[in-house]
Amino acid sequence: MIRDFHFLRPEWLLALAGAALLYWLISRREDARTRWRGAIAPHLLDHLLVTGRKGLRLRPMHLSVALIALGAVAAAGPTWQRERAPFVEDKAPLAIAIDLSPTMDAIDISPTRLERAKLKVRDLLKLRQGARTALFAYAGTAHMVLPLTDDSTLLQTYVDSLATRLMPVPGKDTARALEVIDTALAREDLPGTILLLTDGVEPRAFDAIKRHGGKNEIMVLAIGTAEGGPVRTGNDTFLTGPGGARVFAKLDVDGLRRLKSEADLQLATVTPDDADIEWIARRIGTHLEQKEADANAEARWRDIGWWLTIPIAILGALWFRQGSAIRWTALLLLALGAVAPRHADAADSALLAPWLTPDQQGRLAYDRGDFAAAATRFEDPMWKGVAFYRAGRFDEALESFARLDTADGYYNQGNCLAQLGKLETSAASYEEALKRRPNWSQAKANLDLIKQLIQARKKQDENPEGQDAHYKPDEIKFDDKGKQGKRSLVNLGQQTSEMWMRTIQTTPADLLARKFAIEAQQSPARSRP
Repeated sequence: MIRDFHFLRPEWLLALAGAALLYWLISRREDARTRWRGAIAPHLLDHLLVTGRKGLRLRPMHLSVALIALGAVAAAGPTWQRERAPFVEDKAPLAIAIDLSPTMDAIDISPTRLERAKLKVRDLLKLRQGARTALFAYAGTAHMVLPLTDDSTLLQTYVDSLATRLMPVPGKDTARALEVIDTALAREDLPGTILLLTDGVEPRAFDAIKRHGGKNEIMVLAIGTAEGGPVRTGNDTFLTGPGGARVFAKLDVDGLRRLKSEADLQLATVTPDDADIEWIARRIGTHLEQKEADANAEARWRDIGWWLTIPIAILGALWFRQGSAIRWTALLLLALGAVAPRHADAADSALLAPWLTPDQQGRLAYDRGDFAAAATRFEDPMWKGVAFYRAGRFDEALESFARLDTADGYYNQGNCLAQLGKLETSAASYEEALKRRPNWSQAKANLDLIKQLIQARKKQDENPEGQDAHYKPDEIKFDDKGKQGKRSLVNLGQQTSEMWMRTIQTTPADLLARKFAIEAQQSPARSRP
């Protein structure tokens, strides 16, 4: 940390020389001996001078010099640590994979292992508001439930719908789950975390985990007890063995510990409180910081100089004492406030607000999570757009980003337009960003995704009833001679409403069951025990 200490704007340190010069000039001017040395003989001067008692009396000169010195150091921007860009934390991917093998219905963890896993996911999403998370499910096969999204409500809806009955193939294939997740996160620039919520890892998957070694860290939250419990198959029925006795599913604690030791795996066991989830959230943040420091050595430095505004404000208060003679102190304090760095905590916002610029006040509100207030204070169009975007006001964010003729400006316009459903215009904005920064992988990934959505929308417009063009009739015949029935009027609006109601009655669980079954049929066969 000490070796990284430096100043962001070292040219401001030249003001220290000005402070020293000011002190010397004022001291020389107030020295009566120096002023009268040329007019009175030295042997008489000592007898004519009346000197007062010397002490440590704080004088306006001392305050002036101290304020200039502190202001110079603050404006120079001392720093020794880096900070993240505003969207880095939001873009760090987390892939949650929930084990849906039959043993997850064991009741040794109340109400069941699976239901407890769902509650843990809910708590983790609350701790990571605004962060991107993907959801996967696995048993004998592995499937993506939702791609990376920051919509915690949508994620929770699909988490709540998960059940062991949805999986088309029983068993457990952790290695396949890691393959599916790594493929989904392959385009991500930032390091990710894979969190497995499971009641065990099968021994044949140990080698796959040991060889993983990718940029995505693997963490396991083990759910279950060593004593085990019966596996529920219905409201009042349980899984039984060949002899009719209930099957007790036990957590393989020794196997998980061995895997943790051999594969350098991050392992946590479920707890009744939030201690396990808080540990996981801290570990995810630590992993991101370590990887980011390695991958992005040019990340901007955190300006620590704003802390010096506190002693500056305290010293400035001394100017209200009776007898202070220098009148330009207020101008000096205003100047120091204008160059004060931009990173204050919420607890100090009331103290610093009078000395901060609108952009600095906006950053205070942004750090507090009050994005709407931050957007009204920011003058910088990039930060104003970021605040509007985080507040969900995409139209206003788009207007702010449109003022920037840069790659970042067009990229952020593309994000806003995608949120507003204007896919064609969004694609054009990403293309403009790539013209200015051709090798921007994140813009390329977003552009590819938008193009896929545009194609999907076109197919839906061309085939609104969901009919598959590949399944055409071999021959069409009209029964001109048979009974043609009776003519009747059909209430088209009522018919459409009924069809719509029948459509929305399909639950997320039903949709996932169909999706998993289709993917299982299309995926290549894998050997299973």
